Amino acid sequence: MDTKSCIVCKLLGLLVVIGALNWGLIGILKLDLVAKLLGDMTIASRVVYTLVGIAGVAKLISCFRDCPACKK
Repeated sequence: MDTKSCIVCKLLGLLVVIGALNWGLIGILKLDLVAKLLGDMTIASRVVYTLVGIAGVAKLISCFRDCPACKK
């Protein structure tokens, strides 16, 4: 892992990991941890799902382009 990545990249990475772990729990244990902690389709859970989705798209884009927030 690059320790010199910017805070935006680290936050996006954290959100992607949270999403991946949640999907792993859904697949293995049929347990949606976000829904369990925040409620099923509450505003809070929808915000988390939306942020994880945006983070996933941003990480996908970062595979092809440099992060504009990182100072090179």
